[in-house]
Amino acid sequence: MLKGLIGKKIGMTQIFDDAGVAVPVTVIEAGPCYVTQVRVPERDGYSAVQLGYGEVKPKRLTGGQLGHLKRNDLPPLRFLREFRVKNPEVKEGDKVTVEAFSVGEKVDVVGTSKGKGFQGAVKRYHFKGGPKTHGQSDRQRAPGSRSSGTTPGRVYKGSRGPGHMGNDRVTAQGLRVMLVDAERNLIAVKGAVPGAKGGLVLIKEARKQ
Repeated sequence: MLKGLIGKKIGMTQIFDDAGVAVPVTVIEAGPCYVTQVRVPERDGYSAVQLGYGEVKPKRLTGGQLGHLKRNDLPPLRFLREFRVKNPEVKEGDKVTVEAFSVGEKVDVVGTSKGKGFQGAVKRYHFKGGPKTHGQSDRQRAPGSRSSGTTPGRVYKGSRGPGHMGNDRVTAQGLRVMLVDAERNLIAVKGAVPGAKGGLVLIKEARKQ
């Protein structure tokens, strides 16, 4: 069975378990999603299912996007995402809801982290900074040396330093499903998930069970 959904982060709250303990949860409005394409190894070289989410006006999509959806008589959908599945037990045009998941199982949630703009190395990578004494007046939050002199005489690619922080694809792994509300298309997972309220998230079966 396909264990995957596209959704929208609603926000955080708390629910109480059977023992009366408050559990912090993130509420996600997930689905309903439609199977827009099924990829098979014989034709595509790999096995996956493409899901569509978020109905919009037809003028919001290009002609190619509308034609892709019209093959299976699907409504205009804004977001299309692929989920790798070995044995997809769904066919194109099927509808997938939060009932694909059950309370107690673990999921991975993929989102885009909040953007924090250009940040220095101390905030971005927790660099220690320079000493506060011995006459220095402006090195306290400086990164210090990042390479050596004549050899290589340059900074290696990928070295940590100041730059754009956040706005990255982040996966929160092994979150437990605490609530499934099929009537309102809501699913609540324990803990925090990446991104701001209203951000797009993908819910997948946990890779580390």
